[in-house]
Amino acid sequence: MSTDTPPKPTDKIVRLKLSEQVLDRLREMIRSGDLKPGDYMPSERALMEQFSVGRPAVREALQSLHTQGLITISHGERSRVNELSANLVLDQSDMVANILLDAVPANLEHLKEARRMFELGIVRAAAERATDKDVEKLRSLLTKQQSFLTRELDVRNFVETDMAFHTGIADILGNPVITAASSAMLRWLQEYHTALLHWSDNEQITLDEHARIIQRIAANDADGAVEEMSSHLDRSREKFMPRRTS
Repeated sequence: MSTDTPPKPTDKIVRLKLSEQVLDRLREMIRSGDLKPGDYMPSERALMEQFSVGRPAVREALQSLHTQGLITISHGERSRVNELSANLVLDQSDMVANILLDAVPANLEHLKEARRMFELGIVRAAAERATDKDVEKLRSLLTKQQSFLTRELDVRNFVETDMAFHTGIADILGNPVITAASSAMLRWLQEYHTALLHWSDNEQITLDEHARIIQRIAANDADGAVEEMSSHLDRSREKFMPRRTS
């Protein structure tokens, strides 16, 4: 007795648009190093001849590379290949993060939790590895942040320096992926949730907390640094609120 054997599934053949084929070729040239960071991109005419396609396909492919952050298009100049980095990858996520946090407010709590876990791990490692030079950099940032605490509070610069302080702690680890991820999470909170700009007269408390964190890092006191950072993050947690409610 024989039974019919069902045919094996096969991958569908999808015909890519010409611009997508050009895009794939150009990305491979960047990936392989044929086009290096800082290099000028070939002219539109050269690409048209190289790939035997029309100008619209080339322009669409170049615009896609620009949108992905792989090249920079400047008016009146040839496009240039960008430096590839973790920051480049995460910078491209800003718009998606904006939509995600606005569309699903519950994700803000998830982001706060992720940031807290991330920062506590960072500050522990930073306290274990920090050099005198690292500590001096953090103290310099604290002094700079203090300078914005005047009668006419410079909120924008105060907040930006606050972010630089936390990024400075991540820098101590010497891991660009960790620094980029830390910076991205702070940026998502700052850019998309305006409550961060309303410090409710707690600026001096923030500075005092930063000073205590620095003291723990300077003493290579990992447990103490985690304790101080935990208190700092817990106090500031409620400042990050959705900018609109459903």
